[in-house]
Amino acid sequence: MNKNGPIALCFNALVILFTLAPILVVCVIAFTPENTLTMNGPEFSLRWFKAVFEFPDFVSSFWNSLWLALAAATISTALAIPAAMALVRYPHRWSGALQGLFLSPLIIPHLVLGVALLRLFSVVGGAGSFGWLVLAHSLVVTPYTMRLIMAALIGFDRSAEQAALSLGATRTKVFLRITLPMILPGITGGWLLAFINSFDEVTMSIFVTSPSTVTLPVRMYMYATESIDPMMAAVSALMVGITVVAMIILDRVYGLDRVLVGRS
Repeated sequence: MNKNGPIALCFNALVILFTLAPILVVCVIAFTPENTLTMNGPEFSLRWFKAVFEFPDFVSSFWNSLWLALAAATISTALAIPAAMALVRYPHRWSGALQGLFLSPLIIPHLVLGVALLRLFSVVGGAGSFGWLVLAHSLVVTPYTMRLIMAALIGFDRSAEQAALSLGATRTKVFLRITLPMILPGITGGWLLAFINSFDEVTMSIFVTSPSTVTLPVRMYMYATESIDPMMAAVSALMVGITVVAMIILDRVYGLDRVLVGRS
């Protein structure tokens, strides 16, 4: 047995605890009956969750974030499927450059990306439009869908496709009946990961939203600049809950270990 095993285990446990402690504290504070950000012993209350659902700005922003994340994840997945198939199955000397182009939003700071998109939308007359906001989020989340779909295609056994083609099936039917079902876990995992990142995006969204398209993370940021009360903790706890549910679904569908490999 490795003598350093217990030490490494304790170190990893402390790192995880240090990472999760702020989230756990916020979730506990969300149930406080007090008017301040305090943990009031064993007393719990749902008053601040009720206040969230009665606050129209948070409710409208939640629906904006939900529809935005659904649209952005769907568009990015629709773009990533043919792009990933082209890069994996038809490699050429420009494949590396094209792959880097598709994955470049991962390395560009979202602050810089937000300023650039704001300038672009102002030039084309799309500033504040929900449609342009969807395109902006699609740009940011496409790398996540690309990596997972590419990972699914790299490990794909093409013998079933070749057998179907030799029996007279068209390429369209082969794609719909064989290829698509076999890479569906990667597609679903990519879509869910794109949804999570779009729903939680705040840095870039600050620059490209308008008063009618404010997302929930941006609304939380604006609210926090004016006042800090347990309602912020309640909203944060709800967002943590949504993210945890989405990650559980992602793990069941695709596997978080494969997601981490795809993102590395």
